[in-house]
Amino acid sequence: MKTRLLMLLGACLLLIQVRHASAQQKFTVSGYVKDQQNGESLIGISVSKAGTSLGTVTNEYGFYSLTLPAGDHEIQFSYIGYAPVKMSVSLRSNKNLDVKMEKSSSQLSTVTVTGNKQEKAVNTLTTSLNRLDIAQMKKMPTFMGEVDVLRSIQTLPGVNTVGEGANGFNVRGGAADENLILLDEAPVYNSTHMMGFFSVFNPDAVKSINLLKGGFPAEYGGRTSSVLDIRMKDGNNQNFNVNGGISNVFSRLSLEGPIKKDESSFILAARRSYIDVLMKPFLKGDMKDTKLNFYDLTGKVNFKLNKNNTLFASGYLGRDVFGFGTQIDMNWGNKTATVRWNHVFTNRTFLNLTTFYSNYDYSLKFNNESQKGAGEENQSYHWTSNIINYGVKPAFTFYINTHNSLHFGLQGIYYTFKPGTGTGVEGDETSVKELTQQHGLEAAAYLDHEWKPSDKLGIQYGIRFSSYQYLGKGTAYYYNDTTPGIRRTLAGTKEYGANELIKAYSYLEPRITARYALTPDHAIKASYARTTQYMHQLSNTASPTPLDIWTPSTNNIQPQVADQYTIGYVYDAPSSIFEISAEAFYKKMEHQLDYIDNANLELNQQIEADLLQSHSRSYGLEVMARKDIGRTTGWVSYTLSRSERQTNGISQNEWFLNRYDRTHNLNLVITHELNKRTSLSANWVYASGTPGTFADSRLEFQDWDIPYNSTDKRNNYRLPSFHRLDMSLTLKGKQLRRWKGEWVFSLYNVYGRRNAYTIYFRQNEDDPSKKEAVRLSIIGSIIPGITYNFKF
Repeated sequence: MKTRLLMLLGACLLLIQVRHASAQQKFTVSGYVKDQQNGESLIGISVSKAGTSLGTVTNEYGFYSLTLPAGDHEIQFSYIGYAPVKMSVSLRSNKNLDVKMEKSSSQLSTVTVTGNKQEKAVNTLTTSLNRLDIAQMKKMPTFMGEVDVLRSIQTLPGVNTVGEGANGFNVRGGAADENLILLDEAPVYNSTHMMGFFSVFNPDAVKSINLLKGGFPAEYGGRTSSVLDIRMKDGNNQNFNVNGGISNVFSRLSLEGPIKKDESSFILAARRSYIDVLMKPFLKGDMKDTKLNFYDLTGKVNFKLNKNNTLFASGYLGRDVFGFGTQIDMNWGNKTATVRWNHVFTNRTFLNLTTFYSNYDYSLKFNNESQKGAGEENQSYHWTSNIINYGVKPAFTFYINTHNSLHFGLQGIYYTFKPGTGTGVEGDETSVKELTQQHGLEAAAYLDHEWKPSDKLGIQYGIRFSSYQYLGKGTAYYYNDTTPGIRRTLAGTKEYGANELIKAYSYLEPRITARYALTPDHAIKASYARTTQYMHQLSNTASPTPLDIWTPSTNNIQPQVADQYTIGYVYDAPSSIFEISAEAFYKKMEHQLDYIDNANLELNQQIEADLLQSHSRSYGLEVMARKDIGRTTGWVSYTLSRSERQTNGISQNEWFLNRYDRTHNLNLVITHELNKRTSLSANWVYASGTPGTFADSRLEFQDWDIPYNSTDKRNNYRLPSFHRLDMSLTLKGKQLRRWKGEWVFSLYNVYGRRNAYTIYFRQNEDDPSKKEAVRLSIIGSIIPGITYNFKF
């Protein structure tokens, strides 16, 4: 009933606005805004009638549409770091106006952290949105001197990880698999290199980074915690450029330039680590062939076919290799490809049609050939798994007038899950165990209406209808209901043919966001969003490995559903000197996956029998203050939150803390420009320790001490608090006409803090009758880094 009333109200409001808009003669000026130096489309440019509040902003492709009454107008284009552009326009008919903006040297030191200041946060509708600026990100202290997207977003409120070296990130109490990570609109399933220390995104190829934590527009779906939307550069369509860097971890190089000036361009960026090469002289015996490296390749081309049609094609290929001699070999990686077509139907109607491909796979191999003795047979084991997506997304924007715009479209994704194939060899005998492939089709339709009736009030409301079909070919398993927390028993199976429907789900997902400006500098915002997630990542370990299993919703696994409520306050100081924001959120989640004790996830055909579905909730307060102007810039963010779970059969059916719960999370980021060529940066983080399950009693049996948890409570203890200081110094060389270079010196973990990733127990070496707790730290010392960056 609530959803129907919301839809009816929205339709009435939209009809009133459309009728009002048609009552006056108006015309539309539209076009693209680009950087004059390199031809890159500029996102979020403020386009307005000078001296009024009538305006809009450019979309993700630099397109804008502004409808005004017939007559003469002065249109202003403004953006941080660029000289404002004012143009006189006589509107007697619809007009196309493309604009190029020049960077302003006087504003280059004025760097924004989460958004451009011309479009003040008090004027934007979206809640829980953070935009990272690449220039500021490159000034932050880094691990081993390398800029990293994921480490940067972890300094924002509401974002954390379970520890150093962990794969992925957690947002507002959600698991890592609840984040939708998009690279040019293609989903990325493993976003890190080297067990979590580096992200897969090459900063030389990244144009924009948007993190949405709540108040999701209806366009986004498929995940319940956040959307990390990363857009790649289009490539310089004016001049040929080379960017690169050499560090003590890896080297990178990017090439970009015009294919045909002003009409088409390309960018190609590559990275390769060489830690294994540096270690090789120091490794002996069985370890001499140790492998530890990663590489990635990113590319994009675009073609302006005519004034109304632009074609983009981009792709990513990345891989990690990790192995000890010939005994253990692991490798994993992502492949994505995206083709997009931008078409302008009219001055007010814009289409982006996206098709994409995504493939994440991993391989694990063990071999004892190098260790076997005389007469012993060779033994080996090889495990592979992957997930493949094909998708299409037509998305339309209709600019009704300066106060109203519609966003609507369709989305479809076809999934193929290959949970695992295990091949074992013992002597001359080979055995193969292959889990049944799984297939699914996710489809959605959405409609969003953005309405700004006045300078003070803005509302964005919409509806998303999503559905999921679990398809054959394969075997569906049916289980008996047993005591919660105990492995379920098999009741029967049923075979299904190719693309035959096994189970279907569908959900309505209403969304609404509102903003009210108390004054030109103060605003309050509120939002509600329902989101649905049809796929799940299975992992019952806290170890930082990429070998977790992805599974779809099935006849035994229901989709995850989340309802999130947010209310916030924003203060944007006059002249945009600094900004303060605060948000409180509450999120309720259903059908999250949990596991029975000692669940078996490795090549288990009946893995669903070991799974439980639980309820979760998270709530908290996020505060952020940032300063973007002057020689000293930076921000401080603080999060006070709680993330809990309740699963029948676990922890006595009571609520218990999630593994990634952190009560307190504080980040302080500061950059100070000593002079035009030298800057100093520091980042200090403090966070409560993550929860863990530890024994609180012991049982003595025949001279053996057996530890156990007497309360049967999960996550009954918390690890010691986490804190770390990082610093970096940037020295720019003399900026020659073509060559520009800089040195970056960094110190990670300045005071050598040994933060606990986990704690395990063992017998004391001197007195075996005693047990001792041992802190496992991924990083326990100061790690220096040095990087030389260049551009010509």
